Formats: sequence, structure tokens, C-alpha cells
Amino acid sequence: MNREHPMKMSKDILDFDYTSCSLQVLLERLKTSFKGLSEDDARGRLARFGTNEPAKKKNITIFFQILSKFLNPLVMVLFIIAGFSVFFGEKVSAMLVMSMAVISVFLSFIQEYRAGKEAQRLSEMVRATATVYRDGKPREVQIKEIVPGDVVDLFAGDMIPADLRIISCKDLFINQSTLTGESFPAEKTSDPAKPGSRGSAEVTNMVFMGSSVVSGTALGVAVKTGFATQFGELSGRLAAISTESGFDKGIRQFTWLMIYGMSVLVVIIFAINALMKGNTAQAFLFSLSVAVGLTPQMLPMLVAINLSKGAIAMSKKDVIVKRLNAIQNFGAMDVLCTDKTGTLTLDKIVLERHCDVVRRNDEDVLRYAYINSYYQTGLKNILDRAILKYEKLLVKQHRKIDEVPFDFSRKIMSVVVEVDGRHRIIAKGAPEEIYKRCAKFELDGEILDLDEGNLILVQLRQEYDTLSAEGVRVLAVAYKDFDQEKEKYSKEDEQDLILKGYIAFLDPPKPSVRKTIESLKSLGIEFKVLTGDNELVTKKICGEVGLDIKGFANGDEVEKAGDAALRELVKTTTVFARLSPLQKERVILALRENKRIVGYLGDGINDAPALKAADVGISVNNAVDIAKESADIILLKKSLLVLGDGVLEGRRTFGNILKYVKMGSSSNFGNMISMTGASLFLPFLPMLPIQILLNNFLYDLSQIAIPSDEVDQEYLLKSRPWDVAYIKKFMLALGPVSSVFDFITFGVLLFVFHASVPVFHTGWFLESLCTQTLVIYIIRTGKIPFIESKPSQFLMFTSIYIVTIALLIPFLPLGKHFGFEPPPPAYFIALALILALYLFSVQFVKSWFIKRYGYE
Repeated sequence: MNREHPMKMSKDILDFDYTSCSLQVLLERLKTSFKGLSEDDARGRLARFGTNEPAKKKNITIFFQILSKFLNPLVMVLFIIAGFSVFFGEKVSAMLVMSMAVISVFLSFIQEYRAGKEAQRLSEMVRATATVYRDGKPREVQIKEIVPGDVVDLFAGDMIPADLRIISCKDLFINQSTLTGESFPAEKTSDPAKPGSRGSAEVTNMVFMGSSVVSGTALGVAVKTGFATQFGELSGRLAAISTESGFDKGIRQFTWLMIYGMSVLVVIIFAINALMKGNTAQAFLFSLSVAVGLTPQMLPMLVAINLSKGAIAMSKKDVIVKRLNAIQNFGAMDVLCTDKTGTLTLDKIVLERHCDVVRRNDEDVLRYAYINSYYQTGLKNILDRAILKYEKLLVKQHRKIDEVPFDFSRKIMSVVVEVDGRHRIIAKGAPEEIYKRCAKFELDGEILDLDEGNLILVQLRQEYDTLSAEGVRVLAVAYKDFDQEKEKYSKEDEQDLILKGYIAFLDPPKPSVRKTIESLKSLGIEFKVLTGDNELVTKKICGEVGLDIKGFANGDEVEKAGDAALRELVKTTTVFARLSPLQKERVILALRENKRIVGYLGDGINDAPALKAADVGISVNNAVDIAKESADIILLKKSLLVLGDGVLEGRRTFGNILKYVKMGSSSNFGNMISMTGASLFLPFLPMLPIQILLNNFLYDLSQIAIPSDEVDQEYLLKSRPWDVAYIKKFMLALGPVSSVFDFITFGVLLFVFHASVPVFHTGWFLESLCTQTLVIYIIRTGKIPFIESKPSQFLMFTSIYIVTIALLIPFLPLGKHFGFEPPPPAYFIALALILALYLFSVQFVKSWFIKRYGYE
């Protein structure tokens, strides 16, 4: 079936203002009627417009998913190293290196594949079927078969299957919080809207795919389906978005730093050895071996192991990690942006207050509101259900006489009950509409007249405005007793009422939010709110959760701001309200352009672009599927306190990765300086190529335990993004220290022990491997002295084990295959002194470096 973009195919019947035109014009332009389409017409339109499905990412086969992992630069470096090993004739080394690459790839793939399966159900966002009229009769069809012009029947609980113009309805309330961020259901009518407003979710005669019916019934005609719906356009945009996270960028920059280093040293060392020693082939093999030594071969595997270990630890706390790289971004995050509705709040409307006309708590107001909600026979909306939860407080029964149903013109619902032998009408509704029908008000049990100049009414409205400013949804309650009883009552009887008081509703914050904000603040993470809800409600919730609002902006300000102005605005603004989905995305991107590592927590359709744009997207298990699809991390618990645990786990994971990066880069850089110096001054190669490979291999084996290592508590208290410039400075500062002691070792071997070439190779091999293996205990911590930080037992075991193997190899038959000869016993005393002085010197230089550049 041809699936061209519907917008290109539908201009002839959909290119008109379908929200403001009359029903007659609407049906004529869509070539339909209240009886719906014929089956033949529907089939033709389905072929023309395509199926009613949102865009999804193309399903990539497992083979290509695995193949994409092999194209990672780090993995490619490992295969280059394996190629070098084969070229040297070291088939065992080549197999080992290739095994590292394969294990790294499959660890990463399996973890992401399993976690991703739990969140890849975007099609579940809508029901499988909907009721439409075909040939004048209602019938169930699959939602993907709905086409423009279909007339759809809607009932309470239904998901909206397409973008529909309402053509008739009764008491229709729509939950569109996932689109707009509004906590309260929106009232919908069939009346034409103002011209030019068809793109807004706030249009009163439109309902949109992905929202749902809270109460009431309606008929709607489909005007947009599939890609052309607001939901479809958003999903199409998300399917095309691909952003590079801070972690991915850091890995890429570090990889290329190593590649550039290899390239330069290969040329320099080859030139030196070829010119000075005359053996071009040997010089070429040696220079390639040096390049292999500069590469931290275990980095891909250690990254995968660290991230997998972090994902397993987070899964035990009911956090699903969809993309492994997100763990580091989670820890590096220094600003968390979050939606309000359903994320900070319970997404559950409760009765917040019941008060008299001067905002004092009044149980009578609650009783009157309860009677109104209890005795009405229409569909109980979300506000009625919040009131009726107080039934244990209101047990007195009344005899119902009549009711006046709610309608959108009056915005009032009234019931008539018998109280003390008299008929009493109790009205509940929009304050402005109640005021119009009131002649008196009640205060402290007294019934007082509203004065002719309406001064008292102005004061009453001010009380209402003050209450509304607290960010709550307010309804007014009024009543009147009838002297003459009637059998039937109508809206004309809603006159000369007595204003009783107000009831106020709120979507309250989650109990864990305040502690979460405090926890994140203690971890150095700034908290910002990005919501589609209005300013008053947002300020109310932010105040209740203890968020210090330093700056406030709305969607209009974001829309008018250029990119540069927005980058300045986000620096000083804590709360953004009335944001559209794309405005949320702009705010996230502006923060990232300011070099911030940004997390975004959201659960609605309107959060999906922001989730995708952030360095790490976080959602919750009860979120809409498009939000879970866009997220990197999913919280299974309702409590947000797990966020702090996740941040700490991310920092712990990154801390251990960085230990290897700093140690490997500085040690290898030092070795390369030593290699270059030795090539200049020695008449022979300072170490054989096979010995360099063995040195590198044993050293890397000693670091396998790093993922199990402890991380200092002080290190976890600060966000630490990838900083390749810092790593480069660290490498340049500490690398030469090892070179100095390499040169000391050269001098001791040549001038003290008058070592032969094989003994020289052996002596430097031992010194090089021991210094590289033991220096981890200084580099792994920012504490001075380093013995104040306790390493893991596994790390201590691997270090001792590898150093022991290195010291024994020259004395074993295996050593001869690598060209080793046992050095004299006195050399081991010299080696111990060199190691002690080296570790002391590294501690001294590290202390200076931390004072100047800090500890990352």
C-alpha cells in the first residue's frame, strides 16, 4: 500500500478551517454525513490516505543491531589491534583481542535488547477498535482502518482514535493532559470555534488522538488520521530524531585522541628507528607495536562491564535501563527538568478545600457539594468523584425531588432535595455563572443581601480570585429554599440564589517529590519544571514541594526568544509554564548548548520531544507508550526517590570507567615517551614487540576488577561529565612521571648492572608492568594520602596476582619464548626502591594537579 505522507494527499478535502465552519459545511467538505461513509468509500479513502497509524522507528533486525555495535569506534580500534597482532604473527593475541571486542558487543546488545523490549509498544497507546458509522449502521473497526470522514461514536473511557471534530455531544469531558499538561478534564462542545484555531489542543470542538473521554457521550467526524494527526506528526518527528549524548560524545573524543596519538607516534618512532638503526622492517614492526601499546585495549569491555553492572544494580531498585550509555549520563546530569502533571503530581484530582465566602473552612459547604454530586443522575465527572470520597462524613439522607442537568452554556449543575420539609435547590458550578444567579450570600450563619452597587459582589470575586491564585480549580456552591413546592424544576429556578461558599480541587504533589528535590540538590543537581499547565497551578505545586523559584517564564516568552536569548533565559529560570511540546524541546536544547548535562523526566505525549532531546530521558512505567519509547531510563516505582539512587549508581559507574581511562592514558603516554627516548639513545630496541603486547595484555587483565571497585563518597556528591580536555591534562601531567622512572631504570640496568639486551628487555618489562599495575591505587582516589580510600578485594587480588606472574615469568620456561632472561637478584632490590619512589612521586604530582585542576 502506498504510504505517502497524508498531508500531501488530502489538501483537496482537508484544506479548510474545519473547526470554525458550520456542521453542514464540515460534512460537505469531508463528503460525509451523520450516517457516516459507505463501506466502498471507506475502502477507497483507506487506499488513498493510508492506515491510521502513527510513525514508528523502522524495525531493525537483530543482525543489523549487532552489526551497528561493531561499527563503534572503540570496537573498530580493537579489530585494528587484532589485525596488527595477526600481522606480527601473534595469532593468540589476535584471538584474545577479538574476543574482547565480541564480548563487549554482545554484553551491550543483550542488555539493551532485553530492556528495550519492555518499552517498545507504541501501538498500545490507542484501543484496538473503535465504533464508526458505515452505511448508516454502527460497527466496530480496527483503529488503523479509520479514515477522514468517518463518524465515530465516543463514550466514557474511550481513547480518541483520530483527530475528530465534535458534531454532537452531551456532558463531554476529555482528559488531554498527555497533550497539554493540564490536570483537569477539558469541556468540549459541538459549537464552531473561532477562525484560525484548529492547531490548538484547547479548541473546544476538537478532540485529538491519544486523549481520552472522562465522561459524557459524543459523535465526532475524523478530520485527520495517521501521520497527519497531532500525535502522528509528533511521532514522525521523534522517529527521525537522533541525538548524541554527552557520554557518546566523550567516548568519541577520547577514542580519536588515542587514534591521533597513535598516528603521530607511529610516524615519529618509525622514522627514528629506521634512520638510526637501518632496519626498516624491524622499525616498522616496532612502531606498530608501540601504537598498540598506546591504545587502552580493555576500554570497550570495561565500559560495557561497568554499564551492565550499573544496569543490574539499578534493576534491583526497579529501574529499567533501556540504553546502557544512559547510565553515565544519569550520573553526569547537573540539571533535571521535569513535567508537572503525573510526574511531580499524583495525576489524581482531590478536593483540596471547602470554605465559606471569605475562605474559611466550612463543613456545610462540603455537605452541600456532596448532596449535589450524590443525587445527580448524570455521569459523575472527576470533580464529583473527588467530592464523593467524603461520604463517611455525610451520612444524612435526603429525598431527591428533581435535578437540572449540567450544560455548557450555564456551566452549572443543580439538584433539588427535601430539607426539613421544604424543597431546596443546591447549585454547583463555575463561580462567574453562580454569581450571576445570586441575590444573597451566607456568612457566619447570616443571610446578607448583595448591595445594588455590587460592591459586596466585587469583594466576593476578590476572595474567589485570591483562592484561584493559589493554583486550585474552584467551583462555587449556592442554594435556595422554595416556599411553594413544584414537581418539576428547570434552569429558570436557578435565580435569587444564596452564595454558600467554594470548593477547590488540586492534583496534589507526590509525597516523595520534596525529598527528591532535596536529595538531588545535595548531589549538585539543579531542578527545573517544564509544564504545559497554567502559571497559577504550577506555582502552587512548586511551592508545596519546596522548589525555590528563581525565575518564571511561559510559552509565549520562549516562543518569542531567539536561540541566543533563550540560552540566557534558561540560565536564570526555574519554572516554565504553558509550554508546547516543541517549546519544551527548545528549552532542553538551549540548556545543552550551555554545556549542561540535561535529564528530562516526563510521562505524556507532550513530553516525548524533550525526552528525546535530553542527554538522558527518564519516564515512569505508567507513562504513555510514546514517552516510554523516547526514554532511556524507566522508573517502575511511583516514588521519585529512586532518582537519587540512580544518579549515585551512574556516578559510581562513570567513576570506575574514568579510573581506567586516566590510568591507561597517562601510563601508556609515559611508556610512549620512554619508547621514543630509548629509540633515540639506545642502539637496540628497548622492548621487543611481543613483549610490549604481553605487557599490555597483563596490565589490562589486572584492570578487569575495576568495575567491582569502591568509589569514594566525596566523589559521588558532584556531577562529572566527560571532559576530554581534563583527561588530556591528566595524561600530560602524570605520564612524564613514569617516563622519568623508566629512564632511571634504563640507567640502573645499563650503568649499574651492565645488563645484556635480553636482561635489559626483562628489567624494563618488570618495572613498566609493576608501575602501571600499582599506580591504580593512587589514581583511583582523590584522597591524600591514597591509603585513606579502601579498594575492593577483587582489585587487590588481581593486582597482586598480575605482579606475581610478571616477576615469575623470567624464571619460567615460558619466559624464553618471549625473549626474557632472569635479571640479577640485586635488581629486584633496585626495582623495589624505584617503585616506592615512583609511587611517592605520583602522589606528589597528583596532589599538585588536584589543587590546580580539581579531581574528576
